[in-house]
Amino acid sequence: MKVTPTAIAEVLLIEPRVFGDERGFFFESFNQRAFAQATGIDTPFVQDNHSRSVRGVLRGLHYQLQQPQGKLVRVISGEVFDVVVDLRRASPSFGQWVGALLSAQNKHQFWVPPGFAHGFVVLSEAAEFLYKTTDYYAPQHEQCIAWNDPTIGITWPDIGEAFQLSAKDQAGLNWSQARFFD
Repeated sequence: MKVTPTAIAEVLLIEPRVFGDERGFFFESFNQRAFAQATGIDTPFVQDNHSRSVRGVLRGLHYQLQQPQGKLVRVISGEVFDVVVDLRRASPSFGQWVGALLSAQNKHQFWVPPGFAHGFVVLSEAAEFLYKTTDYYAPQHEQCIAWNDPTIGITWPDIGEAFQLSAKDQAGLNWSQARFFD
């Protein structure tokens, strides 16, 4: 696997080694030992999640202030623009964001460390999104920052239509109201 740090060094773009021929392809989507050796991250994953969304659905920016989750995310069908925002006050990249195009075709994965908000928008007709987490989902601790907060200034792709958001995401807090990691 090839591991590339992003503009925020702790956020990693992971490209698995894919073996393909006229019959199709094979790759290890996760191997704990190889992941730890390649990334230096030796953390257990406790939950796998799978979502399907249609074009224009934007999910995020989500995080858990308590029981923070690290996430290893990937797309198995379709294409998304995936975004993470550093919410660690002591970090030199506090308030900064990075994004990556994840698709079934490129098979890239994104490592989202604990202490970051996460979100994505679907660019294809539909997308299936898988992610492994380092802690359990705890809705009582979930927070949401507005996807379009001008302080963060995420440059979302223009898909030619309005994004579709859940009620929870429509009610996301502005940066000035959000709670962060110490």
